[in-house]
Formats: sequence, structure tokens, C-alpha cells
Amino acid sequence: MQLGIAVVRGRSMLPTYRDGDRLLVLYGARVVRGRAHVVDLPPGPDGPRPVAVKRVTRRDGDGWWVECDNPAEGVDSWTVGALPESAVRARVVTRLPHRRTG
Repeated sequence: MQLGIAVVRGRSMLPTYRDGDRLLVLYGARVVRGRAHVVDLPPGPDGPRPVAVKRVTRRDGDGWWVECDNPAEGVDSWTVGALPESAVRARVVTRLPHRRTG
């Protein structure tokens, strides 16, 4: 397993995570239902989608069902269906403190 940092982009995980939040993530960690994970979403009609942070809510066949915390924003399994096991890259461990600027 390896630690990494992910940066949240967009509003799909509000109110839990905000645009610009930095997250400590653990690659290769066991998937835990109810926790946020870094996932690969399948390509859309306009091409590849960026890596995303979504909440894993349940097992679905051979994959995982993932959802946004903000149902009014973003793409999740309600749009693209369950994700294969290989699409779940890392589990979010914690949000890192914001850096002070200026």
C-alpha cells in the first residue's frame, strides 16, 4: 500500500469535501462501504473523465456502486452504473488541513 494526495475538484462531494480540499489517500487499501474513494469513471460522450472522489455505497455484482455526496452535481453510478473493482484506486484516509496563504 502507498499513501498519496488527491485534490478535490468540483462540487459533487459537498458538503463533505470542497473544491481544492487536499485528501490523504491510501492506494491498494481494502474498499470500505460508506467511505470516500478515488475512482476512475468510464469515459463520457466527450471523452475521458478525470479521476474522481466518490463514496462507495454498496457492492453491485462484480463491482462497486459509487455516489456523489451532492446529488445535484457530478457523475456517479446513477449515471454510469457500477464500477469494476479495478476502477477503485484508493481510499480516502483524511482531509489535510488547508494551507495558510499570504
